[in-house]
Amino acid sequence: MGLRGYVARRLVYAVILLIAALSLNFVIFELMPGDLATQYLNVRGVNSDQLVILIHQWEHGWGLDQPIHIKYLVYLRNMLTWDFGKSMVSLSPVSDAILARIPWTLMLIGLATIFSIVLGIVTGVISAYKRGSALDSGILITALMVGSVPVFWLGLVMIIIFAGGLRWFPASGAYPVEWGIPGNMPVVGAVQNSIVSSSGGLATIFTMGSGALGYFEGIVTHAFLPVFTLSIFLFGGYTLLARATMIDALTEDYIVTARAKGVSETSVLFRHALKNASLPIITAVALAFGFLFSGATITETTFSYPGLGLYIFNSVQLKDFFSMQAIFYIITLMVIIANILADFLYGVIDPRIKYG
Repeated sequence: MGLRGYVARRLVYAVILLIAALSLNFVIFELMPGDLATQYLNVRGVNSDQLVILIHQWEHGWGLDQPIHIKYLVYLRNMLTWDFGKSMVSLSPVSDAILARIPWTLMLIGLATIFSIVLGIVTGVISAYKRGSALDSGILITALMVGSVPVFWLGLVMIIIFAGGLRWFPASGAYPVEWGIPGNMPVVGAVQNSIVSSSGGLATIFTMGSGALGYFEGIVTHAFLPVFTLSIFLFGGYTLLARATMIDALTEDYIVTARAKGVSETSVLFRHALKNASLPIITAVALAFGFLFSGATITETTFSYPGLGLYIFNSVQLKDFFSMQAIFYIITLMVIIANILADFLYGVIDPRIKYG
């Protein structure tokens, strides 16, 4: 079986896995405790007969009174066609709410993931190279500490220091509060007066007349603390993984041969050892990017950042049925795609791996 057959087989497996995950997702929400109707209906002053009628009308309007097999088929059709229905809370299309939050999550999680991967791999390689030294011990202790600290506690510390104490960055949101006021959004080419965010501080002074620069300043300064917090929290895991794989690679015969040939230590570490030790790292990186659309629920909630993580948190709290189904489906789909891409990258990185 060649590459074409392998791709076809992986795609078939992916479809089967996706249907199984969708089915499990459906069953979980069907078994979810509590009565959705009484949560969303105002039942004060309503007698039992009227309550039964109201609940029946509400469930019929949302299609929740259909037989289980009909609901399952409708659910599969909606998920596979990306017709997620309307939110039970806002009554607006779920797909619109998700699309509005995806850019914020991609920027937050994407930047934090990239920074943490790069920093983690570099520190992991250095730690493996200096194994047993004081530098190695310092890197290990740091990686274990930042990976063990609760991310919400780390976020609160950042807010207290950089937002409350130094007032360098705003404590919450994704853009200045003034942008919600008509006429205050930066317009490219327009000349407006400078305004100061109500949170104060050097980093919250935005020159609105700078156009595109005003957008950049407003968004970056609000994203800095959550990105920095998440990067610190994530990099420890990549450091430990890179160190473990590099220690094994540095004991191989080809490393001794490369050094005997006079290859520089930088090339030995990053071109020879890291390349051959990168398969577990590729898996971790692929899964990290696969979970991009899950958002950083705790981090986004801590900083009130309007991404998918905060959307998931609010949907779970309010039992927004269709919103939760949609976002869990998207997360599942992204993880499956990330795993397939990781399998293909294995063959690119390591020619010894044959598809078949």
